[in-house]
Amino acid sequence: MVELSEDVLSDVVKRLRRAQGQVGGLIQMIESGRDCRDVITQLAAVSRALDRAGFKLIASGLEKCVSDGSEQAKADREQLEKLFLSLA
Repeated sequence: MVELSEDVLSDVVKRLRRAQGQVGGLIQMIESGRDCRDVITQLAAVSRALDRAGFKLIASGLEKCVSDGSEQAKADREQLEKLFLSLA
């Protein structure tokens, strides 16, 4: 398992909290009958925020794996690549 730095984890948590707030706003928009275009725009913003959090985790993990040439690092890197592709 790849260990990530506190800075990376802190950044990811901030991104997820922001997305959490956006989801709350999105729910309110839907419940109040806001225009479909506004809802879709906000939904796209939430999606991007979640993608960025996932990409940050995976990119940081890949960076650590690349610096270590061990067999475990290679297996970790391959797993992280699959996770990255699942977000793409």
